[in-house]
Amino acid sequence: MSATRSPLIFKFASEDWEFEQIHRLNYRTFVEEIPQHQASPTHRLVDKFHTENTYLICLANRKIAGMLAARSSRPFSLDQKLPELDRHLPTGRRVCEIRLLAIDQQFRGGRGGQILSGLLALLWQHGVEKGYDLAIISGTLRQARLYQHLGFVPFGPVLGTGDALFQPMYVTLETFEVTAREFLRAAPAKSFQPSAANFLPGPVTVRREVRRAFEQAPESHRADGFQTDFQNTQAMLCDLTHAASVELLLGSGTLANDVVGAQLSLLPGKGVVLSNGEFGLRLADHARRFKLHFDHFDFPWGAPLDLEAVREKFARVPSPEWLWCAHCETSTGVLNDLAALKRLCAEYGVRLCLDAISSLGTLPVELTGVHLASGASGKGLRAYPGVAMVFYHHGVRPASDHLPRYLDLGFYAEQGGVPFTFSSNLLHALNAAIRRVDWKKRYAELQATSAGLRARLLALNFCLVGGATRTSPAIITLALPRELNSVTVGKLMQEAGFLLSYNSDYLRRENWLQICLMGEVAREKADALVDALQRVCPEPFRPRPGPGRTESLAFRHLP
Repeated sequence: MSATRSPLIFKFASEDWEFEQIHRLNYRTFVEEIPQHQASPTHRLVDKFHTENTYLICLANRKIAGMLAARSSRPFSLDQKLPELDRHLPTGRRVCEIRLLAIDQQFRGGRGGQILSGLLALLWQHGVEKGYDLAIISGTLRQARLYQHLGFVPFGPVLGTGDALFQPMYVTLETFEVTAREFLRAAPAKSFQPSAANFLPGPVTVRREVRRAFEQAPESHRADGFQTDFQNTQAMLCDLTHAASVELLLGSGTLANDVVGAQLSLLPGKGVVLSNGEFGLRLADHARRFKLHFDHFDFPWGAPLDLEAVREKFARVPSPEWLWCAHCETSTGVLNDLAALKRLCAEYGVRLCLDAISSLGTLPVELTGVHLASGASGKGLRAYPGVAMVFYHHGVRPASDHLPRYLDLGFYAEQGGVPFTFSSNLLHALNAAIRRVDWKKRYAELQATSAGLRARLLALNFCLVGGATRTSPAIITLALPRELNSVTVGKLMQEAGFLLSYNSDYLRRENWLQICLMGEVAREKADALVDALQRVCPEPFRPRPGPGRTESLAFRHLP
């Protein structure tokens, strides 16, 4: 397929061959077509601000069909041409300069408008992410009508000489927001490859060294190198949590909880499941599927576990064998009091089991005194999803007459942790994700980013679920009013370049939206997220909780 008929891909330039084509398109446009610079035998023109530019490009079969550059460092090129530049611009705006807008001649005509619209849509996403809300440009007089049609406002005198005459112009972010969204919705799904800011609970953004570790050639799970890395990874996880042992399994956190449930099925007597959100309810579902004999205490979503009520129950009836609950309730962000749970269980001789999937790697988790705990690689530990983990402190034995091989924790322990095929790629990625991490610094930075984000959201009158109790720094759940649909808002935010969690059944049901800081999230991206959210929900509002779990629920005891 010829380049002129190939699908168009819009992205930020990142490859050496892309930059080389940028220099050559720059030469053809601003030397040969618009005589702005001197000719050169190399037929390359490297922009004087090249190292500061962010290049937005359109590719067609690995050929650059169009480009533009954006930069926010002062002085701008217009600063050098127009004294007192700011006097001509709207006040209170964060400004970037657009330069080097060019479309290759062979793509002009039928596809030129599509290329220009796509570049401006990508520029809008870039502006939202970086917090820019005003762009300035030196528009060639040859295209003055087009620029004004797109919403650019001319200001100041015409600049340049001869055939290279330019009109200074500016455009606000809001001006082409509607056009940009319409273009993004009509564009093929794979045509845009911007670096979206990931605020999902998983999969999370991973560091470069984690990606490189994952991309190594696969190796046998029986190889000496694999065995060494496997044991080192187990040791690092135990050091992180102060657990005595951990077994790693190929699967999600759901598998880890199934393994915990399988171990509980080997114990005599009755247990208790505590829930105050979706994932506590899922633990009760795990327990039912294993036909465990248990009581279920279900507390209001967004509220802490009422451990005094549980204590009163324990005082009236024989103590249970085990208690199972979530440390961090992912659906609301509520952080249940681990120290209080340990004291309660120690007082009555109860084995404490914990879902620690959303707390590992986001805050200190002390598993001393915890009988069994589940974890996963794809959230706060910032590796790829696919490795489940079960922590424990006691001796475990195979239960071949009672449990499936894949769910038998004792079988894993007996076989040195690797009874079956294990992905070396996932293991090496997990090892790289937790190796040499300054966890104290990680927790402090996450707490600071979360506190700043929460403060800004509260100042804008957003309703934060669980705001009256202790919550995880990595999870912020917004309860939207009936006038705003969480799925619609989530999709608008995705178009703006921010991935939020809104598609889970329980989030849709409650009209909730989640902002998660599990992975690599820069503070400036969090600030830009709030700016974008404010534009998507422009009117200040104080959400009213609708019927359902945002209101107070009665304490329930389910057999």
